[in-house]
Parts: sequence; structure tokens; C-alpha cells
Amino acid sequence: MEDVTDISFRLVCRELGADIVYTEFVNSEGLVRANQKTHQKLKIIEEEKPVGIQIYGANINSMVGAAKIAEAENPDIIDINAGCWVKNVVGCGAGSALLKDPAYMQQLVREVVNSTSLPVTVKTRLGWDDSSIQILEVAKRMEEAGAVALTIHCRTRKAGHSGDADWSWIPRIKEVVSLPVILNGNVLSALDVKRAFDETGADGIMIARGAIGNPWIFKEAKELLSTGYISTVIDEDIRIKTCLRHLELAVKVKGERRAVIEHRKFYSGYLKGLYNASKVRSDLMKYTEFIKIQDVLLKYLSELKEFQLTT
Repeated sequence: MEDVTDISFRLVCRELGADIVYTEFVNSEGLVRANQKTHQKLKIIEEEKPVGIQIYGANINSMVGAAKIAEAENPDIIDINAGCWVKNVVGCGAGSALLKDPAYMQQLVREVVNSTSLPVTVKTRLGWDDSSIQILEVAKRMEEAGAVALTIHCRTRKAGHSGDADWSWIPRIKEVVSLPVILNGNVLSALDVKRAFDETGADGIMIARGAIGNPWIFKEAKELLSTGYISTVIDEDIRIKTCLRHLELAVKVKGERRAVIEHRKFYSGYLKGLYNASKVRSDLMKYTEFIKIQDVLLKYLSELKEFQLTT
């Protein structure tokens, strides 16, 4: 979720029902070398709590140093990313590359746990590929290392984000550890959340890509779990006003020009399925001022309502 889960996105998700949010994953080497851009990713604010800072790396000393730097930002959790599958991360021995050496991964996690007073959680995958699925061993090692919870992206590193996540591993993992096991992967709707709980007995559900352009997933899932149905219809009014709320928060944090430019990646999600959305997205790319974006979107909202009345 790099370049997605910044403060503004996290605040929107919290407002719409997320219990805990996490920062973008942060490079431990950049932190210990005092890279300003890397350190900026650590920034959190009181309104978004509880919040976890996620760090990644392959060098134990750097990860320990990064955890101490992260702790100074006063998060609620330090999360170790041992699941990222992208080439430039695993090429450095970080992310899911740690699955190649569970003993070393255990040592790294233990050292981070011993370096901070905060609870440490771990996010990982089933294994490097289908021929080396060793998540049961890894889970036991993470518990022994002192991790307080384990999130499993139910795919291998080789699979990346392709194919269906194999949720069947969650109950098997829960049989060998006593720490909370959180399911991740293929959770794209409130119905998926309920099905994941029902089928696996997971202790929690982590939603990632399923929240992009659809932050209402948290609210819908909670309502479905508590009442058995979803009453709120996410119409064009909610979509567009949430998009603007997200951008408004981003402007406060990043400044207007940067926020407006970076927000462009969210339009396809917020406007998905709406009439004439592609043309509106093209229009939105022309501007770097919030007021212009607001004008385009509110005018579009009026046109959508008028269109519905005439069809």
C-alpha cells in the first residue's frame, strides 16, 4: 500500500469504521540513514489512533534502529513487513525474502521485539512459492520471537497478487500458535469479510487493496457482522463527497498542489461505475487547485442526479 496509506487515507478509513490503520511500509535503511523523505512516512497524528507503523528491512541492526526511531513517533504498534513481494524489496533480502530463512527471520523479529516497549506484530505470506510453504513453522517461530499478532497474506511470494488467496491455511495456523492470527488477501467487500470470519475463524481481517476507492468497506462489514445486512447504499452522492473529504484532508497534511496531484490515483476508484466517469477523470487531471476539483466534482454530481431523473 505504498503511496496509498498516508494520513489522509488513514483518517478516512478510521472515520468509516476501520479499527486500526497502518502507515505505508517504511524502509529501515532510509530511517537509520536519516533520509528525510523516508522519515516523513512515519508521521502520524492523534486523530487516527490506534495506528501501527510498518517497517521493513533485512539487516537486524537497521531494523532495531528503525524500530527505535518509529517508537519515538508514539504509534500503538510496530509492524514488521515480511510479506512484500515486489522485486526491489525482496532483492535486498527484505519483505517476503525473509521466508527463505525462517531462523534468521525469527532472530530479526526477536531483536526488534527486545528493542522496543511497544507491541510488535508481523505480516507475512504462506511461503516463497508453492513448493516451499512453511507458514506453520514460521508462525511458531514468530510467536517464540515475541510477536503479539501475525497477519497472513494467504498467497505465496511467487503468486504476488494473482490468483485466489488460500484462506484454508488460517485455521491450520491457529492450531499451532496461540497469538491472534489475522487474515489478509482477497478481501474486497463486506461479504468477503463475513465469509472470511465464518470460514476460517480468523481473529481479525486486514483489508488493503479492497479499501482503495472503497473505504466504506469497513462500515459495511461492521454492519453486516452485527446485523446480518447492509442498509447503506453507496450512491454517487456518498462517493463524490467522500472523494472530496479525502482530498480536503490531504491538502491539510501535504499542501494543496501536492495533494491534488497525488489524489489523481484515487479517482478511478471513487468514480467507478458512474455515468461518464472517464471524461470527468480526464477533466480532473487538468487542475492543481482544490477549489477547481471541487467545482468539477460537484457539477458532475448535479449532472448525475439530473441524468437519473430523465432516465
